[in-house]
Formats: sequence, C-alpha cells, structure tokens
Amino acid sequence: MTHRDLFPARDAVEALNAGCFCISVDPSVLRSQLEADDSTRGLFDSLARTHAYLFAKSPIFVSRENVAAMEALVEAAEAVIALPQYRKAVLSWAPSIARFEPGTAGVLMGYDFHVTPQGPRLIEINTNAGGAFLNAALSRAQQACCEPVLSVLRQPVAADALEESLFGMFVAEWRRVRRAGALLRVAIVDQRPEEQYLYPEFLLAAQVFRRRGVDAVICDPSALEFRDGELRDATGRIDLVYNRLTDFALESPAHTAVRSAYLSGAAVVTPHPRAHALHADKRNLAVFSDADSLAAWGVDAARIEVLRRTVPHTRIVDAAHGDALWAARKGLFFKPVGGYGGKAAYRGDKLTRRTWAEILGGSYVAQEIVPPSERSVQVDGAAVRLKLDVRCYAYDGRVLMLAARLYQGQTTNFRTPGGGFATVFCPPAQAPDAPGAPV
Repeated sequence: MTHRDLFPARDAVEALNAGCFCISVDPSVLRSQLEADDSTRGLFDSLARTHAYLFAKSPIFVSRENVAAMEALVEAAEAVIALPQYRKAVLSWAPSIARFEPGTAGVLMGYDFHVTPQGPRLIEINTNAGGAFLNAALSRAQQACCEPVLSVLRQPVAADALEESLFGMFVAEWRRVRRAGALLRVAIVDQRPEEQYLYPEFLLAAQVFRRRGVDAVICDPSALEFRDGELRDATGRIDLVYNRLTDFALESPAHTAVRSAYLSGAAVVTPHPRAHALHADKRNLAVFSDADSLAAWGVDAARIEVLRRTVPHTRIVDAAHGDALWAARKGLFFKPVGGYGGKAAYRGDKLTRRTWAEILGGSYVAQEIVPPSERSVQVDGAAVRLKLDVRCYAYDGRVLMLAARLYQGQTTNFRTPGGGFATVFCPPAQAPDAPGAPV
C-alpha cells in the first residue's frame, strides 16, 4: 500500500491520524535536547522511570486550515479582551487584585481546542499553560521513516525558533515595565516545585534563561521575601517571577511576598492575576458566546462570526435556570469558573442529583459538549485510538507554538500508554507517494 492510497486529498488529515505511524520521536535526539548541559544530566532516564507517558511517540496532524482558524480565534479573542466594555464586564466578578494593571501582557496563554469535522472549537483558555519548554524539546526530536514524508510535513512554527521565541517573551515582559537595565535574575515559582509533575519543565526553562546570561532559580514561594522594596531569595534580588502557582489571585498567606512585589512593581510577575481574570475565568467564555453584547460593544461582524463558530456556547450556571440546565445536561459539560486541569469538572450525562446540587451551590459554567477527535497510535504493536486536544501557546495575541496532548478518559492526563505531549504537524492537501513505506 502506498501513502497515496492511504491519504486521499480530501481527508488526508483524518487518514494520517488514523493510520500513519511513520514519524516518531528519536530517543537519542530527545535525550540530547533534555540534557543540553550538566544541570539536567540524567533527566532522560529519570523521566523514563517517573514520567513514562509524558511524551507520546507519535505526532498528530492538523490541517493548515484548522491552524489558521485557531490563530483567527486567538486574534478575535484578544481584540475583544482589549475592549473597555469587556474588561468592565469580566472584572465585575474577578477578585480585587485583578483591577491592578501591571503593564505586562502575561506569558504563555494556552488556548485549548478540540478539532471537529466543522473546525476547531475552543474548550478553554489557561494563563499558566504548562508544557511549552518540554514541547520545544520534543519538536526537535522528530524523525520520519522516509524522506518523502519528512520533506512535506512541516510544524506550524519552526522547531529551531521555539526556544528563542519563549525567551523573547520574557524579555518583552521585562521591557514593558523595566526600560532601563538588563533582566538579570528570574525565579520560577510554584508550590513545592520538586513535587510538581511538570518539574522537569522548570529545569528546561531555567536552562533557557541561563544559556542567555540570565540567572534562574526554581523555588517555593516560601523561599522569597519582600524586603526594602525588593523581592529577594537567599542569594539576592529577583527581577522577574515566572509564576506557575495555581493560586491565581495570590490570596494565600504563603504567597504574600510575591503578591507584595507584584502590587508594588518591585518585580515583574508573569502570568499575573489580571491576565487570569481577563483570559482564563471560565465565565468569560459566556461573554464570548454573547453575540448581541459583542455587537453592542462595536466588535466587527467578522470577529463575532469567528467567535460564534469556534467557541462552544457557554452559560453561567445559576439557580434561576437550574431546571432548564438539568433538562439539557446530557449535552453540557460543567466546569468550575476558576478551574484548571479538569478538576471538579463533570459531563452532564454522568451527573447525580447530589453533584448537581453542589454545582448549583458553587460557581460553574455550562459549556456545550464538543467531543475530541482521535489519533491512532501503536502500543505494544497494536493500534489504539486516543483522544486529543491541541494547545496554542500564545503571547500578546500571537501564537508562538502548537502542541497536542493524547489521552484516554474524561480529561487530559499523563497516565495513558501511548499518550502524553505530541508534536503537531501540518500535512499538505495531497500527501506524497512513498511506495513501500510502512504505514
């Protein structure tokens, strides 16, 4: 069977995701990417023991048209987010710290999509989207079984440019508010960082900073203090915090030093509470779903259409509409407004009356269910179909890179054989003829 037989032009992407196993990860190259200097020596073998399903061995394929549609959604959403009417609406339910304007955009927005036959649908936006540095390493470790396939399959963003784009994003944040002086020290901050599943990414991020002359430390917020107008650790002043905390409003007493440095402008904290309030609160998806309000605010018809086509209809759950939402629950997915990582999220068709009462008593949105597409991978020599989503990592309205996650279950996870982060490739409209190539 030839690749031309397998990949007819009209459904090349579906065929590739269903049956092409040609491109996979080159372990030796991935090792070299993960262990670029002594600070991460042994990381590849460590991940094999502790993070067996962090990286998928196969990429996923997305059409150029769908990539363009995702980019259009990011542009449309950012245009709306910039409007004073939108900001007034969403800040009305945000914590008070979100009203502070730090002057920065917030790094690494994650726009997560399910890809459907009708095009991509936005599932959610996250402000501290993980995986970018890991996916940059993974993207440089791709191999193909035959040159004809490799020659026509391209990543939406060149792999060699990803690391520089990631570093440049932090420099841009610094320059927005610190025009004089160089960025010297960065703290990558999370609660008990060594215990976080994505701690390996923190190590890679620190590498990226150090290779460009910026000192980087990875620390728990308890290692920081705000003293004499500066944010400091045991070694000295911190200029910028790469904030990986999931306390999005910095409300915990344990985060007082970071909060004080943020509000005083003593250090750049990114992403920050305002970025979360403007982008990632799930109630904002209901605003994107309100075409009448968007039109009244002056959003042009083309952007409203992009949002209508790409954002699944979302409603804020309240007791007044409880009976109607319960009746329609089988077509809805319920998410906590400040949720992340699929925690406390429920498919309507799985709800019990007890859980429904908890949802009504909490702060939730109801989003139209959009089933994910699938990718076939080989696990122990057998084909297995996994769900997938696609994440656009963006900064200041521009998509920096795309990556995918392969999984089984209700939400993304890293516990699925054959699953994990996957590189995104865009096939041409007509796939190449490669006689004899394995499929």
